[in-house]
Amino acid sequence: MNEPTEPTEPAAAREPGPAGVAGGVADESPAVPLRIEDWLTVIVMALLALITFANVLVRYFTNQSFAWTEEFSVFLMIVLALVAGSASVARNRQIRIEYFADSGPAGRRRALARFGAFMVFLLFLLITVLSARMVWDDFRFGETSPGIGVPQWWYSMWLPILSLAIAGRALGLFIRRGRRS
Repeated sequence: MNEPTEPTEPAAAREPGPAGVAGGVADESPAVPLRIEDWLTVIVMALLALITFANVLVRYFTNQSFAWTEEFSVFLMIVLALVAGSASVARNRQIRIEYFADSGPAGRRRALARFGAFMVFLLFLLITVLSARMVWDDFRFGETSPGIGVPQWWYSMWLPILSLAIAGRALGLFIRRGRRS
């Protein structure tokens, strides 16, 4: 007896999207492999789990906690959000208003997809520039972190770096959308 089998691809890949723009399968792979973001996500999540588990054990057995764990965990969560943002932009899975992104003629959908990618590029380029100035101020004035007293720029230097990565992913998406026109 032959039973119908379920398709193996996820539902989002089966949904008809506007020529691969939203809800459909991406048309081209990015030039820079997505494994970078995937592995960074795994590493950051593993570090968060290990730090939290170590802090729980220390608190349970000694009734004290590591002072640095909260500060470092917050930093890792911010890094995780930025790395995941980069992956979502590269995969064209960022938040959008589906009513506008998936309706109308194909030309308008392509134009909106390119416009959205370009706006994300500009936003994260601006964040890169402004946060680089903040890092310079942290370095120049010798700011230290409130929890453990390490230089603040050790934490803040990652914001412009990861924002530039997101801007690069958005620019790549903009270029890939232009090739399809």
